[in-house]
Amino acid sequence: MPAPLLIADVPWLLYRAFFSLPKSIVGADGRPVNALLGTVNALLSVIEAKPPRAVMACMGAEEAVYRVKLYPGYHAQREEMPRELAVQWKQAPALLESLGWTVRGSDDLEADDVMFSFALAETGAGGSPNDDWGKTGKGHVAGRALLLTGDRDLFQAVSDRVAVVTPGKGGLAPVEIGPTEVRERYGIEGELVPDFIALRGDPSDGLPGAPGIGAKTAAELLRRHGSLEGILKAAEEAETPRVIREESAMRPRVAAALRENEELLRTFKQIATLVPIEGIVRPPDQVTDFAGGAQVARDLGMKRLATRLEGMAGASG
Repeated sequence: MPAPLLIADVPWLLYRAFFSLPKSIVGADGRPVNALLGTVNALLSVIEAKPPRAVMACMGAEEAVYRVKLYPGYHAQREEMPRELAVQWKQAPALLESLGWTVRGSDDLEADDVMFSFALAETGAGGSPNDDWGKTGKGHVAGRALLLTGDRDLFQAVSDRVAVVTPGKGGLAPVEIGPTEVRERYGIEGELVPDFIALRGDPSDGLPGAPGIGAKTAAELLRRHGSLEGILKAAEEAETPRVIREESAMRPRVAAALRENEELLRTFKQIATLVPIEGIVRPPDQVTDFAGGAQVARDLGMKRLATRLEGMAGASG
């Protein structure tokens, strides 16, 4: 099987490392470099376990403006980025690019949307028909993509050619999440994740979901009715009295909650749905430049990382 395209969620990696590694890890200027160190080490652990054909390091807006316009509560509860992290945030692109990894972002959309767009381009599900890569008589030759993230919103991108991968804990191998694992976790197909989020809510994004509907009920409703629209239609029909109540009929409390929040739930689904970005094309193969990254890491004062990268450069050379 051809090597996959590794698509990294840089904001998630930086935040994860900043809050999990001690601030006492400092660079040449005495400032914390814990977020940079943890981000690169997480990427290296995946690269060692699942060698990619190239690495896309994706960034984006803290929140897409159109999502906030749709629902002002979106991301409203999130605290301002810590100053020590903001400094490393600005340093990250140069460090990542020194490793031969391509950094791409968006001023208008979020890193999730950028990642989703590259996954579509890699698998042949997106991109322009005029792209000059991998063409056959019927279109693109599909590749495979790995999405390095802990954001469950990206489960909607999972398919037979796209998987989410998370760093292993305690030195264990990275965990790959495909269609089977999404079904095991949520009880639904990945394509229904936006519908699921709309119903259950997503506290990390400030989306409350439908009152009184948790993960179990949301998954059960989706399996029974097929989609959010199918559920809303069933809730509307449940308002009509019936002489004989079917065992599969929606509970009155649930139906009422759905009817009362119908338009808001549609808005939540729209917010949770990833947006393909026009003009994103499949990137070329690019090997990791361990030696180049080692030099920049050493300049930043990250001596142990530099030593690790130098060792990887020697092993690959």
